Amino acid sequence: MNHLPYYSVIFTSTLNEDTEGYNAMAEKMEALAKEQDGFLGINSARNQIGITVSYWKSLEAIKNWKAQTDHLEAQQKGKNNWYSWYNVKICKVEREYSFR
Repeated sequence: MNHLPYYSVIFTSTLNEDTEGYNAMAEKMEALAKEQDGFLGINSARNQIGITVSYWKSLEAIKNWKAQTDHLEAQQKGKNNWYSWYNVKICKVEREYSFR
């Protein structure tokens, strides 16, 4: 990513049985996040436990994303309809490395 340091938002969740509309909303939120100032990238895995990690230039960019109108709607639908549990962690990434 080479934007060190940067911030990651780690969203971990479990879904209820009724997930109607969930996948479409997840795709919409990812596309919308990519348009936000300060967005750097995203990784996601959704099976028994969903894990989405998004990457941001600053805490201010994260704050703005959390308050974005369509994202607020998605958050409310998640709480009311889709999630039985979720956890959010915001972390500062100071170093990273990978292996190929």
